Amino acid sequence: MTKRRLVIAIDGPAASGKSTTARLAAEQLGYMHIDTGAMYRAVTLKVLRAGLSSDDSAAIAKMLSGTRVGLTRSESGLAVFLDGEDVTSAIRTPAVTRAVSAVSSQKAVREAMVREQRAMGRDGGIVLEGRDIGTVVFPKADLKFFMVAGIRSRAQRRHKELAERGEKIPLEHLEREIADRDSRDASRAESPLRRAEDAIEIDTSDLTIEQQVDLVVRIAKEKIEKESAG
Repeated sequence: MTKRRLVIAIDGPAASGKSTTARLAAEQLGYMHIDTGAMYRAVTLKVLRAGLSSDDSAAIAKMLSGTRVGLTRSESGLAVFLDGEDVTSAIRTPAVTRAVSAVSSQKAVREAMVREQRAMGRDGGIVLEGRDIGTVVFPKADLKFFMVAGIRSRAQRRHKELAERGEKIPLEHLEREIADRDSRDASRAESPLRRAEDAIEIDTSDLTIEQQVDLVVRIAKEKIEKESAG
């Protein structure tokens, strides 16, 4: 009997550990990993390059008609392409980080990206992470996780990531930026950040990445085995 391949949704606020956990869990399960945040970052990068205002909904909607965002696996991880250009590094700049919440709140942007994400997960065998996977993109996902962590813990993670790329930003600045991002994401009209009622909440403040991944993979495997046995 062929084991069913699951759709696994991992949601949570910025720097809660969902991206790394989703990527590593997908590797262990032999699934595809979809970083939906990277897709929104790619669109945001194009908005910035075009000199558009992040609240100019008409101009952004027009821009989307000729925009292609793609995700592929590479030796170093997930590669992000914008209109055929590899923008994996370019989408991680502070400028994109500051603007992505406003751009991704645009209805046209969310509708376009959600269509792509649903198409990617149509046959299962996928781990998607973002802010509205379990509530909007795949409300009937086989498993849903919602990752949380304190602002200080998340700021420290982001600080370390940026330092590894040679970017030095004060920790206090990152704390304020993350708090502001949380507020915008939770209060936006289109697909606000919220925990799905049936999501398993994981507080990652004091967990290692290995512990987070082990937890997700164990629960997924238990579900797969239970269905196969039943």
